[in-house]
Amino acid sequence: MKIEHVAVWTPDLERLRYFYERYFAASAGEKYMNVKKGFQSYFLNFDDGARLEIMQMPGIQGSPNSADVQCMGLIHLAISVGSVENVDLLTERLRTDNYNVVGNPRWTGDGYYESVVLDPDGNRIEITI
Repeated sequence: MKIEHVAVWTPDLERLRYFYERYFAASAGEKYMNVKKGFQSYFLNFDDGARLEIMQMPGIQGSPNSADVQCMGLIHLAISVGSVENVDLLTERLRTDNYNVVGNPRWTGDGYYESVVLDPDGNRIEITI
């Protein structure tokens, strides 16, 4: 078995698509629209076959999760960039482009080298090797 995809709601579909395409080399499939419900989505495809569905629809409430306070449920997406150097470079690129780095690159107790940044909607992204 494998996880087929993970989905997240966003208030700005195009902004989030741009973020994942620019920084994580995702490629968006065709935009899906259900005019009756006001629902729109993209599937973002990554080189290894993983997919992230980003969705937008009126009336969806924001998450209580924040950079400082986390709540139950899915809390982060980890994306491997292949090397310690790539973690460092991408983290600094995101910081320079004014994204919120909430965890500087470091070795964790369980052997991961990672940093943590927030995407434009405040979702936690672990950048790892």
